[in-house]
Amino acid sequence: MRRFTPAVLAALTLTTALTAVPAAQAHDGGPGLGIENCAATACHFDVPPGTYDVTVLLGGEAASSTAVSGETRRSLLPETAVPAGERVARSFTVNVRTPEGEPTGADGTAGLDLVLGGSAPALADIRVTPARLAGASRGGTSATRQIFLVGDSTVCDQPGDPYSGWGQQLPQYLRKGVSVANYADSGESTVTYLGNPQLWATVQPQIRRGDLVLIQLAHNDKTTDEATYRANLEALVAGVREKGGEPVLVTPIVRRWFNADGTLNNGTALLVNGLGVDHPAVIREVAAAQDVPLIDLTALTKALVESLGVEGSKALYLYNEKRDNTHTSAYGATVYAGLVRDALLDLRLVPRGKVRVG
Repeated sequence: MRRFTPAVLAALTLTTALTAVPAAQAHDGGPGLGIENCAATACHFDVPPGTYDVTVLLGGEAASSTAVSGETRRSLLPETAVPAGERVARSFTVNVRTPEGEPTGADGTAGLDLVLGGSAPALADIRVTPARLAGASRGGTSATRQIFLVGDSTVCDQPGDPYSGWGQQLPQYLRKGVSVANYADSGESTVTYLGNPQLWATVQPQIRRGDLVLIQLAHNDKTTDEATYRANLEALVAGVREKGGEPVLVTPIVRRWFNADGTLNNGTALLVNGLGVDHPAVIREVAAAQDVPLIDLTALTKALVESLGVEGSKALYLYNEKRDNTHTSAYGATVYAGLVRDALLDLRLVPRGKVRVG
């Protein structure tokens, strides 16, 4: 990685438009993968699908506050304040793929697209380099681990505002060396996820030794009987292990469906389907029987929603915008992604040094 030059450090901010230069064909961190690919508050890098490390140098002559998002509305770096005249370096790892968002959605834009946000964005420099994936070579304690996400619309990279899945917000909590490959897809059940070649058959071959695969499927298993649901979860677990990855079962986020007494103790909120299948309970049982790490997101989100109450919990979901008590707002998805981050730390699945906690 080249050093930041004094000229770049002195003056470049995204409050002044930058001249965009077409990216070079080289993908070794040389010319074509730097700030010459940025204009105003956006950057485009002409790179093939893969996993990339991104280092940004934030700050300018005035006080600034910058966040970075990219691809299909993924939050990649939380808003970072920098005092006037100072510079702060931050790094993260990003997955670039086609389709760039939901696996059954539109292809999106080829290459890596980043957007600078925040209340006063200022970018002094940026560098994009290919990441070295875990399992790609011997040794490699510094190699990048992928966190694959298998899920539904409450997890996926939602294409349009105001919707957001918790998987879309998870990358901002992770540092360089851990990448989120979000293969969650709207409307999917355990049955359809296993059966669609764009989904599990696409994800499984990419799993490398040491990768994590978080599995949250339940919202759309409305007509799946218990034996089939259990068998499907077991098949996903076995498929991850076959490739040397580590499966992590995740119980579904609750629906915001209150009882008169202010609790969520009902089948609608807690994902019990019309056949009486208690999805979170089955997931817990499979996790215990298969010795799989469990993130009990049902219990965590239930406790949070109940603590906020009928009014306070509306902001987590799209109640105000859509009268939707299932899908989360960007705020709610960010809060729920924080719960997943904390669980990954508690389970020691991700090193503390690879996680943003503040």
